[in-house]
Amino acid sequence: MDGDAHYSIGELARRTGLSVKTIRYYSDRGIVAPAGRTAAGYRRYGADAVARLGLVRTLRELGLGLDTIRQVADREVPLPEVAAAHVEALEVQIRVLRLRQALLAAVAERRLTPEETDLMHQLARLTDDERRRLVDDFLHAVFDGLALDGVARTLTPDLPDDPDAEQTRAWAELAALAQDPGFRADLRRTAREIAAEHPRGTPPRRGFAAAVRDLVAPALAAGLDPASRDADPVVEAVTAEHSGAEGLLPRLRRLNDPRRERYVQLLAVINGWPAPESTAPALDWAAEAVRVRTA
Repeated sequence: MDGDAHYSIGELARRTGLSVKTIRYYSDRGIVAPAGRTAAGYRRYGADAVARLGLVRTLRELGLGLDTIRQVADREVPLPEVAAAHVEALEVQIRVLRLRQALLAAVAERRLTPEETDLMHQLARLTDDERRRLVDDFLHAVFDGLALDGVARTLTPDLPDDPDAEQTRAWAELAALAQDPGFRADLRRTAREIAAEHPRGTPPRRGFAAAVRDLVAPALAAGLDPASRDADPVVEAVTAEHSGAEGLLPRLRRLNDPRRERYVQLLAVINGWPAPESTAPALDWAAEAVRVRTA
């Protein structure tokens, strides 16, 4: 027996915290070789086996494969190079896990059907080029020929290279919403209204929904009943902001489509913008105020 062979496999197990079965397996794989054997053929290990198995255990916990661990332990490949390659692999795994977490959370919270879940999964896994094409197609359907590049930019999602789970989830939901033909048609109609109310070359001004929000905000803060006569000046101011062939009440109701607000909320998450102020309470109030006056 080799004089440097100090430990039986049982003693080595007690010193390293690994099981006898695991050490025997590592030994059979050539990761930690016995320094010798007893007359009865039992394996004995040198003092260096303790340190080597400590390294093996650490690298194993970090997710490296046994063949790679053996190469690192034998100094056949530098550990920094292995670590760098493993970082890249882990980043891919992390992105996949974030995607799964985001989609499962969306399924649970929004009670998605299997078909909706499948669509969101496909949309979340799009490549960068595929995402750009989807966004370009959506913006083209809404803004083509209307000279509203500035407005289009404010509605353009820009998913980061390394999105977190919330951004991934928001992207999948926004992409699904952008494929909705009814939503596209609704935004196209609104874009035409904006183009008509803000001709090229004229100074920019707030849109109708934002105007309603600003005009109604004091009434909401004061708890003013939309049916009261005290609300008349607010209704008159909202009416003055309205133009176009569509009636005021239908326009208020159309602009209060929850899909619009959801798109803007998702856009803010994806782009890292502050959460937008909701126009829904003001549009609800204005619609009710107009309804009671035209009933």
